[in-house]
Amino acid sequence: MHKVPLTVIGAELLKSELQRLKSVERPGVIAAIAEARSHGDLSENAEYDAAKEKQGFVEDRIKDLEGKLANAQIIDPRHLDAEGRVVFGATVELVDAETGDEVKYQIVGNDEADIKAGKISVSSPIARALIGKYAGDVADVNAPGGLRHYEIIEVHYI
Repeated sequence: MHKVPLTVIGAELLKSELQRLKSVERPGVIAAIAEARSHGDLSENAEYDAAKEKQGFVEDRIKDLEGKLANAQIIDPRHLDAEGRVVFGATVELVDAETGDEVKYQIVGNDEADIKAGKISVSSPIARALIGKYAGDVADVNAPGGLRHYEIIEVHYI
């Protein structure tokens, strides 16, 4: 299995979700199944079917999270010797060369990506175009709307 890159915060969020699923969701589903069984005939029991479906979802998510955490490569950009380069975990301030709009993104793992929070996946077109560049460089991004040019203003390792 391949390594899954995660930031320190992203790994903590996955661990927290896993803990919640194991300590809250799983026991709740088990109780719901027991309650539904006590109502008798399982062949026509919608509550039982719904609880079993939720149990499947919870168990699949637990298995998924355990796999990701077991194969996680946790990267803290503050401890990298990146020398000003854009690397995984870096926060990058950019300006769109055409519109002049400024944006700020942190390059994170696929499970952490949240564009509204300014976190873009390392596998996204913009992150791939930025990796390895320095402040002052221009990154050409093949976006769905066409080719975009971003100038890197500053790179932070937060």
